[in-house]
Amino acid sequence: MDWRDAEATFDDPVIGRTTLPRMFEESASRNASRVAQQYKGGIYERSLVDKGVVPAAPDGAFGDVTYEKMRDIVRNLAAGFRDLGVEAGDRVGILSHTRMEWAQTDFAVLGAGGAVTTVYTSSSERQVRYLLSDPGANAVVVENQELLERVLAVEDDLDLSFIVVIDEYEGDEDRDDILTLGEVYRRGEECFDESEYESWLDSRDPDDLASLIYTSGTTGQPKGVQLTHWNFRSNVNESYRRFGPRPDKGDVPAINPDAVALSFLPLAHVFERMAGHFMMFAAGATVAYAESPDTLREDFQLVRPTTGTSVPRVYEKLYDAIRTQASDSPVKKRIFEWAVGVGQAYHTTDSPGYLLSAKHRLADRLVFNQVREALGDNLEFFISGGGSLSAELCALYHAMGLPIFEGYGLTETSPVITVNPPEAPKIGTIGYPLRNVEVKLDTTVVGDQTGDAGGDVGELLVHGPSVTAGYWNRPEETEAAFVEDDDGTRWFRTGDVVELRPDGYVTFRERAKQILVLSTGKNVAPGPIEDAFASSPVVEQCMVLGDGRKFVSALIVPSFDGLHAWADEKGIDLPDDPKAICRDDRVYERIEAEVEAANENFESYERIKQFRIVPEEFSENNDLMTPTMKKKRRNILDRYADEVNLIYDESDHRTEERRGGGKAATQ
Repeated sequence: MDWRDAEATFDDPVIGRTTLPRMFEESASRNASRVAQQYKGGIYERSLVDKGVVPAAPDGAFGDVTYEKMRDIVRNLAAGFRDLGVEAGDRVGILSHTRMEWAQTDFAVLGAGGAVTTVYTSSSERQVRYLLSDPGANAVVVENQELLERVLAVEDDLDLSFIVVIDEYEGDEDRDDILTLGEVYRRGEECFDESEYESWLDSRDPDDLASLIYTSGTTGQPKGVQLTHWNFRSNVNESYRRFGPRPDKGDVPAINPDAVALSFLPLAHVFERMAGHFMMFAAGATVAYAESPDTLREDFQLVRPTTGTSVPRVYEKLYDAIRTQASDSPVKKRIFEWAVGVGQAYHTTDSPGYLLSAKHRLADRLVFNQVREALGDNLEFFISGGGSLSAELCALYHAMGLPIFEGYGLTETSPVITVNPPEAPKIGTIGYPLRNVEVKLDTTVVGDQTGDAGGDVGELLVHGPSVTAGYWNRPEETEAAFVEDDDGTRWFRTGDVVELRPDGYVTFRERAKQILVLSTGKNVAPGPIEDAFASSPVVEQCMVLGDGRKFVSALIVPSFDGLHAWADEKGIDLPDDPKAICRDDRVYERIEAEVEAANENFESYERIKQFRIVPEEFSENNDLMTPTMKKKRRNILDRYADEVNLIYDESDHRTEERRGGGKAATQ
């Protein structure tokens, strides 16, 4: 049976038309004795531990919460929230890092009849004010003392009935409207009534609002995307049809009650909320919460997950760490580079043959097996979303026995629109549409174009049950986000240019607003050019420029670890100061070689003609990346305006052309 037909006929208790808290209740009943959550000890001063709700996990190790216990926590928290005044339809904010209590609070607020509005922990006081006042939040759950103070600084502009703190904090005896999560649990425990709780669940409809998730604001003021229970639930259903334990799968990995996921992306973001949270708990899987992205290597070893969801930037950094560890001597480095070459050749060849297969077995024994062991030696697959993943890097992970199934979606689509099926992945694509998602193209955005695979190219339009009805209190923006067919069907405009291939798979090209239109009239998609550096040992990040200019250029952030390793191997003495490294002519020439190698894969007008090396990594901390690790291009352009002006200064070019290339610059 074809996998598409198998998806269409697959049925399972996980699949249904219910609200999210009912979905969780049903899963908890099916999987009562199984482990639902794992939480790390020695990281937080958890009020649930202080109140004796869960035992303290050993420092540096993980404790377990069964589905039966998680259901107990969710129910009592829901009763506590109702006792504090939460009513059906009320909006409750969550301002916390991804952790066990985030998930419990989410289901509890939904069970109490409320809707969750999410706030990133990186939000400033001004942003916190907006993200709680715009939806009219009645209450907010914060993680700790620091985030509590951020809310208290702006509470005069809010209409909060109460504030809940997940961790222990320095209390204010004069404030009876600030409680710990442990106190909310004990309050709910005293008044919980199962029949009343069931009545709350029964009174909610799948079409009721479940959450407001605010866009990252890269193109203006964040907008609250309205997502109903059915928006999420329908996406859970169809994602589970693709990744669940269908009878036709055989040995193909699946998400089922035996799956263990390591969760570290922000639950405030729709990708982790659906794929690493709602779908995992619906399936009866175990979700372990990593301390932070910085401790992933350690947490992989401790948890030994079978799967995980992440964004391309994390896979790039993970590969960099693997390469650094595997190349701690010249001999090991040569072996690693040889294995990488063999792996990519093996995975991209239809019929590898005896010799290449033998080389791949040797590469696996010498290198790839150690990589898998470093990640817990239990991983079956990763899922990637939230950005464009380099095809070269994706192929390399597949070759190492760590397949990444790339998908695509937006907050407005709850989020999955397309994702690669485990039994038929096509590297370089963002997958095949989910069964209940209709897609079509608006080709007027880019004119008549044929993609590399022979498909049409245009802006992707989407219709289906996972698509939002619109933005919170933004009727004009809502209207602009949709187009309507003659028959009245509303199609959401994704703003992304894709190729819809003849085989039905979709290839991402670029954000329509980010396509560079050169002054020569040529259109250039920066994403594929930037992705070409994803596995570079000496380039950490690249941002391609050229809109309205004669040629393509770039700002490049070097990998300082990679440069020092290269310098040690070549006997080059580099300075310690990052800015001085960026000004070093030898460094410029090394990175120039990387640029020239990348340029070979592109048309002449798409090639990087000039670049500047900048010393500061684009990150959330310096406001050059969003919390979901997308570049804030406008901010980067503002930060490095002088470097960009130098690139495009005509007299500067004439000088530099005489020198044989652009001089590396830094601010």
